Amino acid sequence: MSLFQIIISRNLNHHITKGHLILQFPNGQMESFGDHKLPPVKIAIQSNKWLRSIVINPELQLGEAYMEGGLVIEQGSLYQLLDLCWQNRLVDPNNGKTPISFLRMMARSIHQFNSERKAKKNIARHYDIGNQLYSLFLDEDMQYSCAYYKDDTVSLGEAQQLKKDHIAKKLNLRTGDKVLDIGCGWGGMAMHLAKQSGVKVDGITLSHEQLALAKQRVKQAGLDHIVHFALQDYRHLSKRYDRIVSVGMLEHVGVPHFHEYFQQIARLLNDDGVALIHTIGRTDGPGATNPWIDRHIFPGGYIPALSELLPHIEKAGLQILDIEILRLHYAETLKDWRRNVDKNRDKIIALYDEGFLRMWEFYLICSELSFRYGVHNVLQLQLAKKQNAAPLTRDYLYENTTAYEPISQNSNHIYSAENGYAL
Repeated sequence: MSLFQIIISRNLNHHITKGHLILQFPNGQMESFGDHKLPPVKIAIQSNKWLRSIVINPELQLGEAYMEGGLVIEQGSLYQLLDLCWQNRLVDPNNGKTPISFLRMMARSIHQFNSERKAKKNIARHYDIGNQLYSLFLDEDMQYSCAYYKDDTVSLGEAQQLKKDHIAKKLNLRTGDKVLDIGCGWGGMAMHLAKQSGVKVDGITLSHEQLALAKQRVKQAGLDHIVHFALQDYRHLSKRYDRIVSVGMLEHVGVPHFHEYFQQIARLLNDDGVALIHTIGRTDGPGATNPWIDRHIFPGGYIPALSELLPHIEKAGLQILDIEILRLHYAETLKDWRRNVDKNRDKIIALYDEGFLRMWEFYLICSELSFRYGVHNVLQLQLAKKQNAAPLTRDYLYENTTAYEPISQNSNHIYSAENGYAL
């Protein structure tokens, strides 16, 4: 028995108290961990090289072993394996107190120093890999952020409509308002606000792929007279706005730039304006980005704790009018995305390869479970310069609610994997 086999056996014996895992080592020997009365998840590590890598740096190497075939699931599913890991916190059982985790925490300010050039490069790594991929698992409006599930009967498309409507109400829009959408994605939020409230919207992104499709969508929807999209870094804007919305963009800013981000929000917002910042948040305080996610999915990204954001909001001179925590909504969103990926496995492999599909599955499942087990949630921060910039109670969010036309009946469908663009 090798040293690394002894180490991993001892660790798994100590940490697995829920579920049942059978591990086959490269020499063919098998060991069983956890509750033997339960149906097992059985995995095989294919080589001593992979065994050594997983033992030394499990947060990075577990995902890479799955991607490259160094770890094979022989019984059960990837979801069941990762669920077992999360139940027992096998990914980081010491909650960030390992030497490697400490070093990542110390280095995060350097690693997340996202200059304009680096920010564009990081965004391209994730968002410029092809709109066709995203069309295969997102809703028809291409909303790539947490949806809003009012109950368990709501579909992904309906939940994304509810999310857009919820945000629009928090902005308390007035006809003629000038709105800035920082990180506009494929344009769905900007178009929703313009159609619903008659506002003028400027949307900015650093993704060439997103920009091309957003411009095509807005032109064919006949909204290009009031909605404009541009490839631009938020740090270079100078025009002032009545309303600012930013959905799923703060996670790309990086710890060294939080002050800069909120200072810019304050500079761009009119004195009676309202800003709505929608971001993933970590629940256990400041930390470091998972190294597998940083390497393969969101380079330079960081999910902030609320405690990290509040000092910068205060120093920017912004008032916090409202904070809402969306808890399991993103877990349900990711579940729907994961199921759509599973339905389109062959198409994704044809676009990329088997390793890419495995990477994307690992990403979506890990993300879903991080919300299910309460490590992450979603924050909606309503900010302003004046306390009376929004109504004094939340009643306005729920009064005069109207049922919006389901996306599937909307004429602005955006993409067909088989037929190309079809707006």
